[in-house]
Amino acid sequence: MFTFFENPLNVLHLSSKVLVAGLVMLLAGIYGAYLYQGHMPIALLVGMHAMTIVGPTLIKIGYVMRLLSQYRLGQSPALAVA
Repeated sequence: MFTFFENPLNVLHLSSKVLVAGLVMLLAGIYGAYLYQGHMPIALLVGMHAMTIVGPTLIKIGYVMRLLSQYRLGQSPALAVA
């Protein structure tokens, strides 16, 4: 499992997926928690509010993963060519 994170290209692709997942969670949470006017169960409402916290957290984690992988790609010329 940890060998997956040794390749910066793998981390770069994973960071894109984490960024998209965080953005989707944030937008769905904002819509469900603040914009939707219908009735919903309290558990779902709490989940929507939680997504407005977890979504930006995933965006930040994905962004840091992207920065680290781009930095590592810039350091190793053999991986940058491949």
